[in-house]
Amino acid sequence: MSTKPILERVKSVLWNQTDCRPRALVRILLAIVLLVFTVVLVNIALTFLMQLTQIPIVLFAVIIVGQMTPIPVVLLAGYHIDRRVLADLGLGINRDWWVDLVFGSILGAALMSGVFVVTLVMGWIRIEGTFVVEGLGVGFAGGMMVMLVFWLVSGVSEELVLRGYLLTNIAEGLTGYASERLAVGIAVAVSSSLFGLIHAANPNASAFSILGIGVAGVLLAAGYLLTDELAIPIGLHITWNFFQGTIYGFGVSGFDFGVTLIEITETGPDVVTGGAFGPEAGLLGIAAGVVGIVMIVGYAGWRYDTTGLVGGVARPELRLRRRVDDQSE
Repeated sequence: MSTKPILERVKSVLWNQTDCRPRALVRILLAIVLLVFTVVLVNIALTFLMQLTQIPIVLFAVIIVGQMTPIPVVLLAGYHIDRRVLADLGLGINRDWWVDLVFGSILGAALMSGVFVVTLVMGWIRIEGTFVVEGLGVGFAGGMMVMLVFWLVSGVSEELVLRGYLLTNIAEGLTGYASERLAVGIAVAVSSSLFGLIHAANPNASAFSILGIGVAGVLLAAGYLLTDELAIPIGLHITWNFFQGTIYGFGVSGFDFGVTLIEITETGPDVVTGGAFGPEAGLLGIAAGVVGIVMIVGYAGWRYDTTGLVGGVARPELRLRRRVDDQSE
């Protein structure tokens, strides 16, 4: 009995002949392996470097380098494994992209400012001081710049991995088996749930904080789905974290980095404020996420005259397509 039909069936399960690239699940698994392997190697190297010095600012710079690791890995995986043009990862950078980035940045700052104002007016926080910088061995201005770079790198890295790569590949892979709307919905649910779960081991994490981070994942996905670009989620992610921790002194996913414009003590109920984890673990953070989704829908409707999904998220734009057909002509 010939094994050729069996091998062909196996190949068809693993390989998309039309697009000349692996199937979505294979692409995701290959990217995960590549990412884990690279992160492990980089962390080993960075750990060695950290043992050579105890200068706080140098140690924090090493942490920032570690945060950058997923960015080139995802870009390489998208280009070589997925065979995408880079714009298909949400990086179709042009004038509109930069305008959307500004909108996302303003929105993130505004949402977190709203959370701060509500907690202050309701007496759920108490201001203890201002212009705080601890542990970095630099002045306040230097500390603010270091934290801005940290949040920028963190925002770009997480959005590329979770929205630009994972959400996109899940949506593309499921589109052949379900409606595009259902495929995208599942992709958002999976990527947002993973977004919550990767923060589950953080200090002061809880089931409610995982839920809150998941809602934040839906908020970040909304900007991508309605524009087919990562500009809004990247801008929103950066300023949400920057204003949350570095301006207003809230915890950021359970962490306190010791650099903040306003130092606060929370006195309100944790179920509302989020407590030591940060606003995402409270009702205020979840409410801010819902308001943000409404604002993004309104912005997309005003600027692009659309309130529905943009097809590019689930329909790839590839560098190489139908190679077999081209060769046969």
